[in-house]
Amino acid sequence: MTIALSQFDEVRLDRVSRDFGALNALRDVSLTIRRREFIALLGPSGCGKSTTLNCIAGLLPVTGGAIWLDKNRVDTLRPEDRGFGMVFQNYALFPHLNVRQNIGFGLKMRGRHKAEIDRKVDEALSLVRLQGQEHKLPGQLSGGQQQRVAIARAIVIEPPLVLMDEPLSNLDAKLRLEMRAEIRRIHNELGATTIYVTHDQDEALSLADRIVVLRDGVVRQVGTPKELYEAPSHLDVADFMGFRNKLKGKVIESDNGRAIIDVEGARISGVARERLLAGSSAYAAIRSDDLEAGEPGPNALKVIVDTIEYRGREFVGTAHTAGGLDVVFRSHQAVEPGASVYLRADDQRVLVFAEPIQGRS
Repeated sequence: MTIALSQFDEVRLDRVSRDFGALNALRDVSLTIRRREFIALLGPSGCGKSTTLNCIAGLLPVTGGAIWLDKNRVDTLRPEDRGFGMVFQNYALFPHLNVRQNIGFGLKMRGRHKAEIDRKVDEALSLVRLQGQEHKLPGQLSGGQQQRVAIARAIVIEPPLVLMDEPLSNLDAKLRLEMRAEIRRIHNELGATTIYVTHDQDEALSLADRIVVLRDGVVRQVGTPKELYEAPSHLDVADFMGFRNKLKGKVIESDNGRAIIDVEGARISGVARERLLAGSSAYAAIRSDDLEAGEPGPNALKVIVDTIEYRGREFVGTAHTAGGLDVVFRSHQAVEPGASVYLRADDQRVLVFAEPIQGRS
């Protein structure tokens, strides 16, 4: 293989901040990324994930802190001097250049000899499986093919770091799944180090070695997909990791990592993720997949069904409680809208969090 990415031990963000006037887009972000890791920056719009990526790339200057590649500080360098590969959300291909010319553009700008450019472009075409498409213009390619060209252009310069900013957001659902697998395959084959921005938790879970969840420019939690999925440390992280039901109640008791809260008269028990005081407000966070229609009993909440959708092997419904709490649930039986049902979750699948301070979720 002629493409051999530059090697290093780690990329380190040391208390990186980025301000836009009075707006603190990033606040003291610290993160160490090891060689060959696939890191996903995950969070809602405006959380700071793309700003973080652009600061690493050099497209935005930092207003505080530093970025290091091993012992070399890189945030003071121009983007072209950092040598990182970038894959943009909108592909950013040159419409008047064919596939081969687009992929080889960065090498040409670096003054490489034609024979070397041809050899490396051929290697990149093979890696992204675009042989036979090299003389087409971007407008003659599908969205997935254009994304492959963008990836090939980013890796052909042999960067120490590959940066991807929501690269699949413009593709349809089927193509997203296909390209997700391709991106991870390319990462593995190259032994690349990749930082990947996404707002899609499924993408992050399937692709990343570690996930970094951001909110309001602050890192909320860093962990493996399994850690983030099973044990989010904050209510807002749980919400973003698929715990769609957040049921507010009062703490009845809390001890030895377990808690029971009163939600509109129902006793809901679960795993306490924070220190909880009896009588204080708290939230039971439950995935819709873990909340099933059934009989009255422990951990059961009475609701009125609003909508029900057939999903093949099961039904997915929305409902509300008498007190106005919105709930999403699943059922193996059809349930009529307007019906009263009890929804139950296994207490091992319920996470209990203290009520956030000053309105932070």
